[in-house]
Amino acid sequence: MNQSNLNTFESSSGFYALFYKEVKRFWRVSFQTVAAPVLTAILYLMIFGHVLEDHVKVYDAISYTAFLIPGLVMMSLLQNSFANTSSSLIQSKITGNLIFVLLAPLSHFEFFSAYVLAAMVRGIAVGAGVFLATYWFTDISFYQPLWILVFGLLSAALLAALGLIAGIWAEKFDQLAAFQNFFIMPATMLSGVFYSIHSLPPIWQTISHFNPFFYMIDGFRYGFFGISDVSPWFSLVVIGIFFIGVAGLTLKLLSTGYKLRH
Repeated sequence: MNQSNLNTFESSSGFYALFYKEVKRFWRVSFQTVAAPVLTAILYLMIFGHVLEDHVKVYDAISYTAFLIPGLVMMSLLQNSFANTSSSLIQSKITGNLIFVLLAPLSHFEFFSAYVLAAMVRGIAVGAGVFLATYWFTDISFYQPLWILVFGLLSAALLAALGLIAGIWAEKFDQLAAFQNFFIMPATMLSGVFYSIHSLPPIWQTISHFNPFFYMIDGFRYGFFGISDVSPWFSLVVIGIFFIGVAGLTLKLLSTGYKLRH
């Protein structure tokens, strides 16, 4: 085996080891990282579904509970994809374990890919858990499953990459909590999880169109019902542009070692 092949083998082994470590990290405490978010989503469904089922009609022939389920699935997927990368990175920085990852024969792209893919596994696991726990509350269809898959995977990757940026930037858990509480949570809650933006006043409809989370949830919901507030193709373009931008920034930060090596 020549030196080039040896380096490639060592690098790929490092990528798989880091990916496995990240998946194992959240799975060892799956009651907290997977089961707890599923329970939270069920509570949201029971409370909002019970209170608003007979008072809110979003789309004709679609009950409010059915409308709510895809939004809760995507909300859980997004929040947990973000939480996995951000919490893992800040924990490694604070405990000093990050140095061992940085010393491994990994390129910044492999570092990025391992963290993002592991976060996607957690996000999809939580999203699937929410769906399996809630779909029996009402009749729900699958209009175009491919759209569900595309928006689910791309949105999980986007929030995982954003979580890396937050983890790189934050120096302590308080800063990370502020990032999540003042950006991720409001953007998610105001993205149409619990309502259609067509029910909002015109000014708030316009503001909602500047929220990338709205396009993730709207496109994802289209895969279930074939109805959306904007074209799923337009939503896909918006999310794709945001992912390219966020991923590019993350890779730039990793390649320069910003707040990681200095």
